[in-house]
Amino acid sequence: MTPQLQQAIRLLQLSSIELEAEIQQALEENPLLQVEDEDYAPSPEATEPFERVSSEQTETYEASEEEFAPVELGEDTSLNQDIPDDIEALDTNWNEVYDSPSHADDGDINAFIENQADSSDDLQSHLLWQINMSNLSTIDKYIAEILISCLDGAGYLTESLEDIHLRLNDEIPIDLEDIQCVLTYIQQLDPLGVGARHLGECLLIQLKQLPSNELQQITITLVEKHLDLLEQRHYKEIMKRLKISQTQLEDAVKLLRTLQPRPGSMFSNTKPDYIVPDAYVRKVQGKWVVSLNPNLTPHLNINQQYADLIGQSKDAQTNSYLKGHLQQARWLIRSLDNRNSTVLSVAQAIVERQHGFMQYGEQAMKPLVLRDVAEELQMHESTISRVTTNKYLHTPRGIYEFKYFFSSQLDTNTGASCSSTAIRAMIKQLIEQESPQAPLSDSYLTQVLQEQGINVARRTVAKYREAMLIPSSHERKTLLAT
Repeated sequence: MTPQLQQAIRLLQLSSIELEAEIQQALEENPLLQVEDEDYAPSPEATEPFERVSSEQTETYEASEEEFAPVELGEDTSLNQDIPDDIEALDTNWNEVYDSPSHADDGDINAFIENQADSSDDLQSHLLWQINMSNLSTIDKYIAEILISCLDGAGYLTESLEDIHLRLNDEIPIDLEDIQCVLTYIQQLDPLGVGARHLGECLLIQLKQLPSNELQQITITLVEKHLDLLEQRHYKEIMKRLKISQTQLEDAVKLLRTLQPRPGSMFSNTKPDYIVPDAYVRKVQGKWVVSLNPNLTPHLNINQQYADLIGQSKDAQTNSYLKGHLQQARWLIRSLDNRNSTVLSVAQAIVERQHGFMQYGEQAMKPLVLRDVAEELQMHESTISRVTTNKYLHTPRGIYEFKYFFSSQLDTNTGASCSSTAIRAMIKQLIEQESPQAPLSDSYLTQVLQEQGINVARRTVAKYREAMLIPSSHERKTLLAT
């Protein structure tokens, strides 16, 4: 496989964010490569999360044809090195691949706000700050530091006190009770419930800080003695054992829902990943029009000033350096053109087949497999697979990965076919409309679908339901309104 073919394939499977980093690195390393528009910068529209747009808004949208016309991928006659034709035919398996805010000066509030947005305090730092501000002894503070280092991201203690005691006993002579006392102190810090060893303890710590009343006592007893029954939704058994009414049980569960089962999660220092669409689809003059996101990649060209130096220098090493980088710049530009045209072609093929989804939603999704698009575009399925990974389409119904629009088919009594995505949407809709006191079983869901002409087995319905993380009818049965 030639280097230029490897580069073309690698660029094809990069996400928009990875591609941006790749281009930036190339611009920094290759003096023969430059941005055509030096003022280029991704617009806020290209880098911020998009809001969903209703189809009614799309129907009435007034736009010029130039705004939504597909991006024209012009040929650069100065680029002599072509990408090999066998890129589409290649069949290769590829891997799918707040810190504490600094104190701002009175006159520099903007810098303080920026500092807040860019970083966040992690759980350990937040707890250690409180420990350092406490009146604990030096030894207790040291024990607290060890305990805090044993917390996971949710705020739970991951090691037993016995193991921690054995580790510390080699350094300082302390009793197990000393460690327990420090842990109890930590559990009262912010966020409340941190340092718990299991869910029940976490909830109890928070409950015991609430005003004492009948509801609090019922809820504490529920967590202490019958949390397992609550998880299994055995409500009648709970009411029998606690000798309480349905209303009292409902109030206790509502109180539990106000608590934080993962108190440390609010201090996660993981930054959110924003999705930037690679293409848009909107309805213009009655037709669905697909266009690339022009803000993802700048227009690159050759720095002619450096290119003209080739052959003029008497230094052979300089000439070799310039020629090599000129060739690399040409390869990159051609590879980017190839990537853009392929992504656009695949997006257009998807929209052509899934215009029902654009108009009506998931239940109108048509069956579609990689082979269908590959045959139309005369590409290999492996190429389509790479293009549909980590590429996103902005539709009137939200932003979806290209892969979302592909699904297998099931036969219907009319001889037509129905996509698995549409069937999942039907199952979800039926479950959303069910009574909480009488949830629909998988057998009943199967019967309803068959009455609508969709031949589907009960085990298939169960598989689709589980894939959507929907519990079984027994687990969904509840006395409480969600």
